[in-house]
Amino acid sequence: MVTAESLPAELRRAIVQIARTPRLLVACDYDGTLAPIVTNPDEARPLPESVGALRSLAGLHETTTAVISGRALRDLATLSRLPHEVHLVGSHGSEFDIGFVHALDADARELHRRLESELEQLTQGTPGVQLEVKPASIAVHVRRAEREAAARVLEAVHNGPCGWDGVTTTDGKEVVELAVVQTDKGRALDTLRHQVGATAAIFLGDDVTDEKAFARLSGPDLGVKVGEGETLAAYCISGAEEVAMVLAFMLEERRNWLYGEQATPIERMSLLANERSVALLTPDARLTWLCHPGPDAPAVFADLLGGTGAGHFSIKPGGTDSAQRQGLPLGQRYLPNTMTVETRWSRLLVTDYLEPDGPAHRTDLVRVISGSAPATVTFAPRPEFGAVPVSLEQEDDGLRVVGTSEPIVLRSPGVRWEITNDGLHDSATAVVQPTPEEPILLELRCGTTDLTAHELSEVDRRERAGKYWSDWATALKLPGVESELVARSALTLRGLCNADTGGVLAAATSSLPEEIGGVRNWDYRYCWVRDASMTVRELVGLGSLSEADGYLDWLHGVLSTLAGPERLHPLYTLAGTTLGAEAVIDTLPGYAGSRPVRVGNLANHQVQLDVFGPVVELVCALAEARGGLRDQDWQMVRAMAEAVTRRWSEADHGIWEERHVPRHRVYSRVMCWVTIDRAIKLGEIYEREIPVGWHELRDEIANDVLTNGWNDEVQAFTTAYDGTDLDAASLFVGLSGLLDPSDERFQATVTAIEAELRSGSTVYRYRRDDGLPGGEGGFHLCAAWLIEAYLLTGRRTEAEELFEQMVDAAGPTGLLPEQYDPIAERSLGNHPQAYSHIGLIRCAKLLAAQ
Repeated sequence: MVTAESLPAELRRAIVQIARTPRLLVACDYDGTLAPIVTNPDEARPLPESVGALRSLAGLHETTTAVISGRALRDLATLSRLPHEVHLVGSHGSEFDIGFVHALDADARELHRRLESELEQLTQGTPGVQLEVKPASIAVHVRRAEREAAARVLEAVHNGPCGWDGVTTTDGKEVVELAVVQTDKGRALDTLRHQVGATAAIFLGDDVTDEKAFARLSGPDLGVKVGEGETLAAYCISGAEEVAMVLAFMLEERRNWLYGEQATPIERMSLLANERSVALLTPDARLTWLCHPGPDAPAVFADLLGGTGAGHFSIKPGGTDSAQRQGLPLGQRYLPNTMTVETRWSRLLVTDYLEPDGPAHRTDLVRVISGSAPATVTFAPRPEFGAVPVSLEQEDDGLRVVGTSEPIVLRSPGVRWEITNDGLHDSATAVVQPTPEEPILLELRCGTTDLTAHELSEVDRRERAGKYWSDWATALKLPGVESELVARSALTLRGLCNADTGGVLAAATSSLPEEIGGVRNWDYRYCWVRDASMTVRELVGLGSLSEADGYLDWLHGVLSTLAGPERLHPLYTLAGTTLGAEAVIDTLPGYAGSRPVRVGNLANHQVQLDVFGPVVELVCALAEARGGLRDQDWQMVRAMAEAVTRRWSEADHGIWEERHVPRHRVYSRVMCWVTIDRAIKLGEIYEREIPVGWHELRDEIANDVLTNGWNDEVQAFTTAYDGTDLDAASLFVGLSGLLDPSDERFQATVTAIEAELRSGSTVYRYRRDDGLPGGEGGFHLCAAWLIEAYLLTGRRTEAEELFEQMVDAAGPTGLLPEQYDPIAERSLGNHPQAYSHIGLIRCAKLLAAQ
């Protein structure tokens, strides 16, 4: 068999492109395409490699395969012995394996009988001429006849019945087919495309009859002519063996695009951060996620959501010979109190960090390979989520990425690269040999064309980067429970903060699934007012105030653009601007095949009335830490209270951002009460004038919750006033202080939520139909709320057990994504998630305080 490299480079490039379409149709002719041409048509057998590739393609998600042949459907099925997964279309589209498409009326049946009689007379007595009678057509084969006799028969057929009214003629190689219905391979291809909803189709064929299928191709479609001759197809190959290679290459590309390689467990990925950019590393030192020029920009490396074809930067032990490779690393860790990651093999160490304190437009990643073993490095940037074709140019000191709007270079002094192309993008590979005295230095620089040496040595820069984090971390006031894990959580939260703008990421990633293979995949690379307030509040509680100051400045900036504080959106970009429209990137298959991959977030347009309370609670924490309330902070409190005064009685979409109609939600109403309650307390403690009506409003909201939120039928505070469904967020009736934790109604609510929503080591948000298909995991944040509720109701043993289970769910470097699936025992959701680390820190502090 030929290899993929023997196919034309342009064809390989086209196959890579079409393999990434959302719904693919792969169709081909039979004789001369799947099966080599033979003297006796009854002996035409398909190549086993082609059959296997078609069958495997048919087994892939959103992929359909079909054979469209001039042969009668029954004969095609008998001769090809193709598996049932491959659709068969016979008689140039007159017969489909899913049913005879063209039901013949009486006139057509009579015409068919006349044709058969006439053709028998025209061909009678001519050796080697064969009639093939099909349900809606008759084919005249002349391949076995002498040339003069064959030409005489074909001329007679063309001058005779081919001209009859109602007869459609299709000429092929040494065959002419006369049909009593309007059909051809192009129509058949269109029928299949419509039935399966294909977004692109590839068709391979060798005969003149296949030109009608090629004529129907357009846009992202791909036509491949087999053999010589004029054609409408864009590409040509020589024969059936190359057809097998095209199908095998398509299978490989399609499978890799749909499912990628074995997906790394989410919690095992480590975060790199510098308070401006974030990146993720797999346990074997593959850079799997990096966006530029900021965390909410398009990805330069999106291996996380699309496999290696979507961009990666990998370092593995051993040379290009796979036999030299040393398998999985021995471990990965953060250097204590830093965001510097070390990945270790027996004789090789890879050290990674993002440089802090650089220019705002830069993202600089430093990778150091040290030890005594050779290593293979692969550099495959794919800017704009792989949508931009990339070229690499080698220079003395490294590589230059060509063809991008943002400049990108890789400084790699002394490294010689081999550059290859996959049909769309260049990739660079090098084998390097570090020594104990001379490590290999790789510096990815996004946002600059500068390949010159840095003014500081790498040792000094690594020390500077470590000190940036360790000076901060060692000054924290950590609880006595799980102090190291709390410190890592704090570092993670700080890594999600943006020092330039003050905005705070909800998580570092987009579209990591809430269910493997499901559609609940959201973009969390933005600043939610609620999440950010809770994040920096926990940092304040650990003794760091600068992040809260930066965030409140960010929020003041956002409020200055609004007609009133009640118009505050739930989320904004890190720069404090409104989001663009939510969109889907069809070219990425998603983590472990979980699609769609989304950018943007429709929650931006929702009403979420709980967002004001966390802001006021943050100001309370800041004032307590400082021993005083600043004027600008009191101004913020008044703005939040004003928003609640105007809108508290409305229905909303709530903390979970459900895409159903708004409801009068208990949690949202409780947080409105928190806004006013904390505002009153701040005013009383720090002797600020409390506006008229605040006290009455606080009582009114509390009475509203206690009257309408409690449901006698389920003996609990429910999700909303209009139903009996439960929600973990309703625990805030007691957690907030609106209701005394000793109240029987709160204790009954804890019991009901435990019974309904807790599953082993995790707690679900809710169990109701939220308008989206599929399911999700339990939320670490919800587990944290139940732990707090356990403590408030005197159930410390249960609190400690659940907290231990939360700790056990953390990855080997101490990070937590959003959710946990207790059935499959795996993590889910975007990673690392601020909510999860907020919950861990708060529970550790509460357990240590009691």
